[in-house]
Amino acid sequence: MSQPVPPPNQPQQPYDAQSGGNPFAGQQPGPQSGGNPFAGQQPGAPFGGAPFTPPAPARNNIGLGLVAAVVAAVVAAGIYGAIIGATKHEIGYAAVGVGFVVGFAAGKLGGRNPVLPVVSAVLSLVAVYFGQLLGEAMIAAKELPVTVSELFFDHFGLLNEAWKADSDFISYLFFAIAAVAAFSGAKKAAG
Repeated sequence: MSQPVPPPNQPQQPYDAQSGGNPFAGQQPGPQSGGNPFAGQQPGAPFGGAPFTPPAPARNNIGLGLVAAVVAAVVAAGIYGAIIGATKHEIGYAAVGVGFVVGFAAGKLGGRNPVLPVVSAVLSLVAVYFGQLLGEAMIAAKELPVTVSELFFDHFGLLNEAWKADSDFISYLFFAIAAVAAFSGAKKAAG
């Protein structure tokens, strides 16, 4: 194979004599770059383009907020019921936690929609109620020859009657506290 020969009217040296054969001799970094050859590029952008920014989280999505509130209510009700079943007492701070978690989840993912704090308050009431019922079922299952799920699903009316007999002013106060915590939690998380 033969090398191409340059035309006779072009010089034989591809670089001028001053550069000493260095093709990058005229491209040395200037004093403003501090010796950094990449000083003109943006951080995070290897080829000088705009840096990558992750997409913003979904906000002001009422559907996502409602789904998050329902999931948070189910999980919080289960945890609240387990606490009641283990301690055999209703704990006010746990009811506040149920409400706040439901409201926070709705507000954080759903945004500032005015429906979300109200729905969060209602869902927290439902979560506290079912948490208390689950706690009653756990306490009764320790004393009766039935399982918690059997009590909860097969004998729900009986379980509800036992809850009514055990509930007092404090039980209803926990409902109100949970609803207020959910409403304010949704407002704060959205803000």
